[in-house]
Amino acid sequence: MADEAVAAATPLSSADQACEQLGARLQSIQVADCKRLQLIAGAGASREGRPMLYRDFPPSRRPHRPSRVLLIGGIHGDELSAVSIVFQWMRKLEQERLQPFYWRVIPSANPDGLFAEPASRVNRGGVDLNRNFPSADWDRRALAYWRAKTQADPRRYPGKAALSEPETRWLAEQIGEFKPDAIVSVHAPYGVLDYDGPPDPPQRFGYLRLHPLGTYPGSLGNYAGIDLGLPVITLELPHAGAMPTPAQSQRIWSDMIGWLQQNLPTGEPPLYRQPDDSLWLNR
Repeated sequence: MADEAVAAATPLSSADQACEQLGARLQSIQVADCKRLQLIAGAGASREGRPMLYRDFPPSRRPHRPSRVLLIGGIHGDELSAVSIVFQWMRKLEQERLQPFYWRVIPSANPDGLFAEPASRVNRGGVDLNRNFPSADWDRRALAYWRAKTQADPRRYPGKAALSEPETRWLAEQIGEFKPDAIVSVHAPYGVLDYDGPPDPPQRFGYLRLHPLGTYPGSLGNYAGIDLGLPVITLELPHAGAMPTPAQSQRIWSDMIGWLQQNLPTGEPPLYRQPDDSLWLNR
């Protein structure tokens, strides 16, 4: 596996420059539209110094306690549709008039994998970011599982240590800082709905039906769903290179919103889970 110096924390390009690159890479993303979304280049960066982009969408109406949802696309860089549909949903969030949640959206969590030639599941360090989260069983099982169960498949290499990768560290920091009530992670191409954590799982979102794929050492579902006790919804789109139809995408979105409204907390959170930001300070 690659043993390169980890990129500096400061991204080497701006959010606008990243939009230009995304527009050149994905036909579904228009550069002007991406720039209009006013994505923020986070404090972290990929191994190659690409910015980790995100955007917050506060609720359009102010409930007593807005539930928080972290939406992540493209943890695997070769799952292009997982990035494209998150951009589609960001445009929807801009237009929703009765949107009750506070969203943090990370459209492309593995930019180096996305821009590799060809696009790569793993990051620039050769690590599967969805096996690099610090689940409680990582030290005991991650490398042994990789060797025994995947025959040391390089596409599923978990890294030398949990959180060895700057992208995974940044994602874990977002979970700690944003304190989501639920996490939605978009993947492809299994065409199913996966779920980890409490409460009872949804049975279907649109044409994606519940089919648990299991948990793996270092996976986001294992770390956030099992260890942290957060609902982790994994949407596995049917095709990595082709988007669902607009009607299919809308049905997935509508069913997901309905499930979140029924299952996320509505009362005041404990003090340790109250984010220290203006949405709380000014309410």
